[in-house]
Amino acid sequence: MLRAMMTATAADYLWFQQRFPELASAYCITLVRDVAPAELLHRLDGQEQPTVTSLDAIVRAAVALGDSRRGADQLVAMTRVGSWTLMIEPNGSLGVTEEIAGPASTGTRWVSHYHRVNDVDTFLDYTDTAMQTIFESPVSEHGLGGTPAEITASLQEMGFNFGDPLPETDLSAPAAFALAEVLTGVKLTPNLLDQATFYCGTCPPPPVRRVWPAELTS
Repeated sequence: MLRAMMTATAADYLWFQQRFPELASAYCITLVRDVAPAELLHRLDGQEQPTVTSLDAIVRAAVALGDSRRGADQLVAMTRVGSWTLMIEPNGSLGVTEEIAGPASTGTRWVSHYHRVNDVDTFLDYTDTAMQTIFESPVSEHGLGGTPAEITASLQEMGFNFGDPLPETDLSAPAAFALAEVLTGVKLTPNLLDQATFYCGTCPPPPVRRVWPAELTS
């Protein structure tokens, strides 16, 4: 089924690192269906902050927050893309923290991916508090919870790496953008991210340790 749906690959999102290198070094990107930015911020126990335009402005706001006395808070920036809200966290991981994403996904679809240089990437998908998918990259078949070979092959075609040794160029981060597009139908572009107005807020930081579901780690 995933292969039949697959219309995007890592190659379609190589521009993100090239166009937004500061953000691309550490971010979490989440798509939430039919939940307005203000409601999403409420679900995250956040406080509203001034709006900004463009990803570069989001990075500057995050740096300013880190320099202030509220440095422990996490900046989130949200904008509507059709029926979805796109949430961007510079150097954050709220979107892939199960204790946060699970309850916040009540009545909606929640698709999130996290990347940080020298850290393990994470991809997470919830529907109405029920986890559909969670895996780390480099991906292991064990981490996918014993999913069918067809899905594994589709993820490889999309650009995800499986096991060792890793290739010279790791495409897992752009592949996560592609998988999010396949699952949500939301195609992100440089122009969209550069021209959108983002509703911003600050949220309590996630727990330091992420707890993985027993059924995927046993």
